[in-house]
Amino acid sequence: MSGPLVVNDSVVIPDAELVWRFSRSSGPGGQGVNTTDSRVELVFDVAATTALPPALKARALERLGTGTITVAASEYRSQLRNRQAAAHRLAQRLREAIAPPPKRRRPTKPSRGSVERRIAAKKQRSDLKRLRREP
Repeated sequence: MSGPLVVNDSVVIPDAELVWRFSRSSGPGGQGVNTTDSRVELVFDVAATTALPPALKARALERLGTGTITVAASEYRSQLRNRQAAAHRLAQRLREAIAPPPKRRRPTKPSRGSVERRIAAKKQRSDLKRLRREP
């Protein structure tokens, strides 16, 4: 699972900037759970990276709030699958952090016809309830 981490078409994180840590995982695993380091932590320092252009780095730091991202994975019994899961999660978080901001909503007013239809429906409902009352 070594090699660069592909975030999107234009951003690739080199393997040298990723810090992998391994530890024993809790949960199922039989006898091997006590001997294998299957839990994976992947640490990436956004503030010190050279893989992101300055504009994307500033946007990521603003959205993440911290300079480092730590992702842990321990849901699988094998270290390789946990490494793949951690890399996938880190790439997803980086994609969300460097995504362009959404377009601003243009404020609009409801059309006159939709306002009239809404009021007519309210009036019809009101009449129906009025007819159910005791005289």
